[in-house]
Amino acid sequence: MEYVKAARTADFSAVSKIRITLKGNDILLAKFEGDYYAIANKCPHMGGSLYDGRLEGSNIVCPRHGSVFDIKTGKTVGKGKLLFVKFSAHSVMSYPVKTEGEDILIGIE
Repeated sequence: MEYVKAARTADFSAVSKIRITLKGNDILLAKFEGDYYAIANKCPHMGGSLYDGRLEGSNIVCPRHGSVFDIKTGKTVGKGKLLFVKFSAHSVMSYPVKTEGEDILIGIE
């Protein structure tokens, strides 16, 4: 696994999440309680951009149907709903993140 520079800590001075592309991967990078987390930016159910969703604590809510994913692990923590039918979405991929000085690095295969 290679760690690739994804952002700088200063990028989060006014926002809690950003969208980046690394080695062809669309990634949501979020800051929560001083730590950084990276997950795939695509909802596994309908392909919605999780970046467009809202952060609620350490969870991101899919803007298309309300599935909830933990940004720390990528695991599904809340069921989505589409036309009154509730369903569980699969988890999203999570990526390891580390900081070196002001740089935020994401581990990518």
